[in-house]
Amino acid sequence: MPSVSPLLVAPLLLLVSNVFMNYAWYGHLKTLGSKPWWIAVLVSWGVAFFEYVVMVPANRIGSGAGYSLGELKLMQEVITLVVFAGMSVSLWDERMKLDHLWAALCLVGAVYFVFRSRL
Repeated sequence: MPSVSPLLVAPLLLLVSNVFMNYAWYGHLKTLGSKPWWIAVLVSWGVAFFEYVVMVPANRIGSGAGYSLGELKLMQEVITLVVFAGMSVSLWDERMKLDHLWAALCLVGAVYFVFRSRL
């Protein structure tokens, strides 16, 4: 069985953790809209627990693989926005606008500057 590089495992785990995170933060708006806010808080905390179960190992693995703290943070932020965009379009029927593209290009610039020493 081939081993997977920790440099790849960390972003993949961050991707999984961000699905949980985005659902914890925004999923209650669609699924628990008629329930009292405190129920949404309890459900979101429960979902966020699983986000942390995946995110903490992702950051530990990434750090051990040589990613800096800044690289891990920026990677997490970009993944968060990509997951959020996908979920908002697919689950909440939001529409992407041209301004979202320009913002994404700014993120590409941020990624370049943080990771350029590795290029």
